[in-house]
Amino acid sequence: MPSYRYRDVYARVDVPLTERVWPNRRLTQAPLWVPVDLRDGNQALPEPMDPARKRRFFEQMIAMGYKEIEVGYPSASQTDFDFVRLIAESEIAPDDVTIVVFTPARRDLIERTVHSIHGITNPVVIHMYTATAPTWREVVLGKMRDELRELILAGGRDILELTDHLPNTRFEFSPEVFNLTEPDYVIEICNAMTELWDATPERPVILNLPATVEIATPNVYADQVEYMHRNLDRRDAVILSVHPHNDRGTGVACAELALLAGAQRVEGCIFGNGERTGNVDIAVLALNMHAQGIDPMIDFSDIEEIRRTVEYCNRIEVHPRHPYVGDLVHTAFSGTHQDAIKKGFAEHWNRAAGQNRSERDIEWRVPYLPIDPSDIGRNYDAVIRVNSQSGKGGIAYLLAAEYGIELPRRLQIDFARRVQERADASGLEITAPQLLALFESIYVASDTAGVELIDLESVTHDNVNHTRLSLSIAGVKHSGTYRGIGPVEAAARLLGDQQIAVDVVSLHQSSLAAGIASDALTLIEYRSSTGTRWAAGRDRSVLTAAVNAVLCAARAIASESAAA
Repeated sequence: MPSYRYRDVYARVDVPLTERVWPNRRLTQAPLWVPVDLRDGNQALPEPMDPARKRRFFEQMIAMGYKEIEVGYPSASQTDFDFVRLIAESEIAPDDVTIVVFTPARRDLIERTVHSIHGITNPVVIHMYTATAPTWREVVLGKMRDELRELILAGGRDILELTDHLPNTRFEFSPEVFNLTEPDYVIEICNAMTELWDATPERPVILNLPATVEIATPNVYADQVEYMHRNLDRRDAVILSVHPHNDRGTGVACAELALLAGAQRVEGCIFGNGERTGNVDIAVLALNMHAQGIDPMIDFSDIEEIRRTVEYCNRIEVHPRHPYVGDLVHTAFSGTHQDAIKKGFAEHWNRAAGQNRSERDIEWRVPYLPIDPSDIGRNYDAVIRVNSQSGKGGIAYLLAAEYGIELPRRLQIDFARRVQERADASGLEITAPQLLALFESIYVASDTAGVELIDLESVTHDNVNHTRLSLSIAGVKHSGTYRGIGPVEAAARLLGDQQIAVDVVSLHQSSLAAGIASDALTLIEYRSSTGTRWAAGRDRSVLTAAVNAVLCAARAIASESAAA
């Protein structure tokens, strides 16, 4: 690969910053969030949003709590212009939401933009941009530095003139491709714009610093932002904003380090749509903060509905491994991961019970799950799924979570081996219903031929148990009445009298979850000629379920004897 064709970023951008503070800072609060899905994200779609999709997306953002939304590029698209007019002529935007519209530094396009916002009573930000990097100046615009500076200032003057009669309007400037522009030139232009627009703390100007095409490691972007933060004039009258793209796959890191470096506002897209590899993902940024104990000030408690809206409006599916929202991000297939998660859940629930507090009110520290899926409206159904990589912990968790079947540890080991054989043979994931069916086929034998329960009665008189039992063995009825023992021992004795020895080592009672007819389930460990094995029985009656488990073991022992 001809890597020699590309210049190292340090040869293109020399940031005159010798001491930096951002490496020693910590994020403590959320920035101002500005979703640009309706403008930047929309212009990157193969099929731009129609009016219905734009409105649905806008209303979703409102519901999530965004207070500043870039709604379109009204001079570039009739659809965008019409959507801005919809906001002006209806009440779909709450009074506390700031509307942002985007325009190049060209008078006719600024006029069209200003025309679109007439009648909007919300606060409005007019966002003007011009590319400033050397390649863009020379190749695209054909301007020298001084010529481009004058073009930008002329656009700024046009905005002042054309909005002079409009109340509640503020201004934003983006030196597009900021991250490839000479630092001294960016400072010069930005200072000229804040002076022109008379930035004050009461009416601040937004200076937005786009990493339009990501070209460096995140620390370089942080240095560039800190340099601006420390050297801008009227700093207390400036809201310093960033707009990272994701060409190198580090857009989120760039935004986080930029906030450490002094940025106060972040523009991006929910789930990261945008040109090329996308805009910075402001959902990931917000939920990263949530995972650090910082309130992101945006509501992601129903992330599935948010995803449905974004996928519908963008006509692009969210990847199953997308952070936080993907179908598989809270799912473990690996046995070691599953075991750790299962133990983590148990410890979490025990801590909550021990403190007599809700599970949602105590510190989250479940291995492999950075946040509680329930925080974003997810349940635990898909946390553990089974395939050939899965272990006993995950299999046991799934049976317990889906059906209420609590497997003893030794049975977990035995069943995991059987599941692994099935998964290896098919190469496919095994779903919870398939797991239950496999469990029943191995341990709850449905074939009653050879040994069958006919009748069972167990009563207690004067604290002494009396059991009456009738079995069909090889088609012949056998009955017995026993004093002082329960149904399990009675069944074992009656079987033993017919030379079918069932030596029960341990017995475990469980119950199946609602939806499986609320059956009782008995698991027994017994000795056979081939070693210790397991059998299970189920029935509405706990006593009958226990006897059925013994009979299941008896059938297996009889089959072994016949085979021998």
